[in-house]
Amino acid sequence: MAVGSLSLIVAAIFFGAAFYVNVVEHPARLSLDDRAALAEWKPAYKRGTAMQAPLAILGFVLGLVAWWLTGRTGFLIGALAMIAPWPWTLLLIKPVNDELVATEAEKAGPRSRTLLVRWGNLHAVRTAFGAVAAIAFLFACLSG
Repeated sequence: MAVGSLSLIVAAIFFGAAFYVNVVEHPARLSLDDRAALAEWKPAYKRGTAMQAPLAILGFVLGLVAWWLTGRTGFLIGALAMIAPWPWTLLLIKPVNDELVATEAEKAGPRSRTLLVRWGNLHAVRTAFGAVAAIAFLFACLSG
């Protein structure tokens, strides 16, 4: 089924990007001094949002369509896991994002460092949602 395969592809891209951020990009960022870490985070956050937000919506829609067409629960679980980063981000990550965005790089220090570490931990949950979605979509695709 093409829609189910597309949902899996989108979820895998979402997960891969989120995993890269948690395992490679963010640890590298945290190895920088406070000012450089914050200065690097700001454009990376903006670009990451522009990529991952549409992927989450697309994966959600594709998963719902695949579930509607097949009735396979895995597609519904995957769809819900794909959209879960939205409320997670709006409720828990956005306050951290807002404070980081409002902090001028010249004023970076222990507070911005603490926020960056917190952001990384919160982002790891988004990564986990992506993994759950990809696995659920994979099982749904294989069950047919």
